[in-house]
Amino acid sequence: MSTEIPTIEQLLCPDGPACLTLIAKLSPIGGTDRFQPAGFPEVGHVIYDAPRVDKDGRVTKEKVCIVDSSASMANHLESVCLADAGSLDLHANLDNLPYVVCETDDCISIANGEVTANNNERTGVVSTFTEGHRIASDYFLDAILVQDGKEDSAETFRQVLRRDFGIVEVKKDKTYFIPPSAWWNIYRTLFNRDPNSLIHGVLFAKEQIKISRVLSAHMEAFGANRVGSAGVKFDRLQKTTSGQPIFAKDEETAERIQATCILDLGLLRSFGRGDKGLNATQKTLLLSFALWKVARLLLQPFRYRSECFLKCDSLSLATDGVDITLNTDNAKGDEPCPFVTWLKAINIGAAITACNFHANASPSRVYYGASQLYKAGKDDESSDDNDHSS
Repeated sequence: MSTEIPTIEQLLCPDGPACLTLIAKLSPIGGTDRFQPAGFPEVGHVIYDAPRVDKDGRVTKEKVCIVDSSASMANHLESVCLADAGSLDLHANLDNLPYVVCETDDCISIANGEVTANNNERTGVVSTFTEGHRIASDYFLDAILVQDGKEDSAETFRQVLRRDFGIVEVKKDKTYFIPPSAWWNIYRTLFNRDPNSLIHGVLFAKEQIKISRVLSAHMEAFGANRVGSAGVKFDRLQKTTSGQPIFAKDEETAERIQATCILDLGLLRSFGRGDKGLNATQKTLLLSFALWKVARLLLQPFRYRSECFLKCDSLSLATDGVDITLNTDNAKGDEPCPFVTWLKAINIGAAITACNFHANASPSRVYYGASQLYKAGKDDESSDDNDHSS
């Protein structure tokens, strides 16, 4: 069992650990026992029986509730990067970090199904921090890259990326071949356009380019029990069609809530080797950025959803599954935990500056014309002639 926190350089060196695991124990704000996990209509909260072996070697079961999946935790880890809720701007600490914003016409009118732009102003729609598929979203790929305040209508952002990736188009807009050497171009291009996509993974379906998550996280509640309650919606003026419904609501209690963040250091190191792909400074930024995200999410109370406002009670780390004993549980008196101090001391601004990104190049902007973005779909046909059921 080690008692020393590895440095960023040690974590990234060729013979360094394969992974870094950070584990946070959480509890609800305000001393309440109940919290609300993620759930969907007709599915609800996911609770399963996990096998456990007691001290006598007998196999038992423990109720475990999935509070947040890997995809949901990625959304939370990206939300802490924003300047504020609903904004496309990034946190002040992330100045000059590359990312992409999709813009469209600001002032439009719609008449007879036709969309018309009424001025030359633009407004942001989504960014690679708010869109689920990140840089591989059609919001960006089908748009036109804006350079020097102008867009080249002859080339989409997808075409720009394909050229920069160095992949071979076997069949136009359908089949592509990726030479092994092209992966270095892919890593470099994505890093220069949107490092965030390398951290959380990205899939270009048409080009068959898939990069797994460097940072994956999930949250579970152990010893979970469902708490059922109910509510009622009052419609005193009877202006809605719902009337006065009574609805059911599920929450959970648990013996402990745990968030687990795993950094795949082996995958991160594979993004560059020698003078190919990403260099040490660029990989340092990716690791620092991932750890900065984790610190922003876990080291302060965070509302994961309306009735799931949690705070971190303890935080620990391990490399390759071997615990490092420095955590908030064993901090002495009022002395802060060295691991927490290390996390808080990560200078993400210096890591960004060291990469020498082109000045004033962030964010990259792509333009998606309002006449296409807001293009109305065809009305649903309800006649028997158009019934395709079997």
